[in-house]
Amino acid sequence: MATVAEPRRAARPEIRQTQLFIDGQWTPARSGKTFETINPATEEVIAQVAEGDAADVEAAVLAARKAFDDGPWPRMDARERGRIMMRLADLIEAEIDELAALEALDNGKPVSDARLGDIPLAISVLRYYAGWADKIQGQTIPINGNFFCYTRKEPVGVAGQIIPWNFPILMVSWKWGPALAAGCTIVMKPAEQTPLTCLRLARLAQEAGVPDGVINVVPGFGPTAGAAIVKHPGIDKVAFTGSGETAQVIMRQAADQLKRLTFELGGKSPNIVFADADLDAAAAGAHVGIYLNQGQCCCAGSRLFVEDKIHGEFVERVVADSKARRVGDPFDPATQQGPQVDRAQYDKIMGYIEAGQKEGATLATGGGRVGEKGFFIEPTVFTNVADEMAIAREEIFGPVLSVLKFSDMDELIRRANATNFGLAAAVWTRDVAKAHQTAKRLRAGTVWVNCYDVFDAAAPFGGFKQSGFGRELGEKGLDPYLEHKTVTVSLD
Repeated sequence: MATVAEPRRAARPEIRQTQLFIDGQWTPARSGKTFETINPATEEVIAQVAEGDAADVEAAVLAARKAFDDGPWPRMDARERGRIMMRLADLIEAEIDELAALEALDNGKPVSDARLGDIPLAISVLRYYAGWADKIQGQTIPINGNFFCYTRKEPVGVAGQIIPWNFPILMVSWKWGPALAAGCTIVMKPAEQTPLTCLRLARLAQEAGVPDGVINVVPGFGPTAGAAIVKHPGIDKVAFTGSGETAQVIMRQAADQLKRLTFELGGKSPNIVFADADLDAAAAGAHVGIYLNQGQCCCAGSRLFVEDKIHGEFVERVVADSKARRVGDPFDPATQQGPQVDRAQYDKIMGYIEAGQKEGATLATGGGRVGEKGFFIEPTVFTNVADEMAIAREEIFGPVLSVLKFSDMDELIRRANATNFGLAAAVWTRDVAKAHQTAKRLRAGTVWVNCYDVFDAAAPFGGFKQSGFGRELGEKGLDPYLEHKTVTVSLD
């Protein structure tokens, strides 16, 4: 059974920003409404946050539109844009401890994960795209006739950005970085469960020198604030990270305007362990692959395929590691796993655990609640899982691992690819040829070999199939925020 870390809480971070950030000003919602943001570790209210809706989105879009059409940001020397972005990264780094505490308070993730993982990567992403700001360039093209032909890459315009609750600070950087480098302006809706760090970063962006109107943040709910962003004719492009069901709604709402869209959606990623793998490394990778961020990770390795020759031994390792995982107070440095983000997510996960048992899978460990307060769930492992079971087909988004046995390579590939998702996968083997062959045949946007959850600002990330389209990070992450213009000049 999972052990509970003794609470040794760090100082509660100061809650400074709870209003909308529009055109450089902090303002209440025009309706006067607010909503509660809840501490998932205690189920207590952290703060009341302004609840934006269509009227607030209208004001934010007008500000972003003016900043793009008439303001300095798209016309600024590109190198200066990069310098401002670098300053933003420096300010985040200077406040990393407080930001990590705020992230842990609002999201529930261990403060050490935010401090050592999420925020350093967010800083790296902003610095990476700051470096790209003055390197976005076109080409000269030889065409028939006496003409000079060249291309320009120009900012797409106003970007509507809707981010999820699982990695709030990190998702801000993934969206702001390429948009700002390209010269776009932004209207962002953070998830209603976790708005506080996004609002704090808006303050830091202003302090870094981002002009008013370039970044606007409207907390609120999907059917109101989110839908208003998608439908608004003043927004040129929408970037969304979240569920496939919501992405389908966005596509329908954006269809009338043929709005440009990029989606980073869910996954049911296969994590494949061959008999010739380094089993210690593979077990550690399987542990990280499923439990990172309380299992609330779109690329979680939630389907663990283990070759039959080592199945029993490997399952023992995985179960032992899961039992030893420390679940508890996010502010305790010894905690490895915090609570799920909210009651709805907790109830959803517990429903899948119940369904797995009813469908005949074996509950090898976990499956219960930890403690009496907060949304804590034990690290959970199911064995004897069949491909058709809900726990093997549907994205659970929690600390629930399904272990499946395989014996044949072709059968493995067929089963691994037999999903509507295609975000990520992993392969564990000492055979280099087998690793490359398997990686080639897996239908996934990212394939890790002898590692899991390795991210870098320079490496593009995105999905095949219903895991989305478009890419974030790397040079490819700039493309959705750029228009390509061809200019042809007669030399006669």
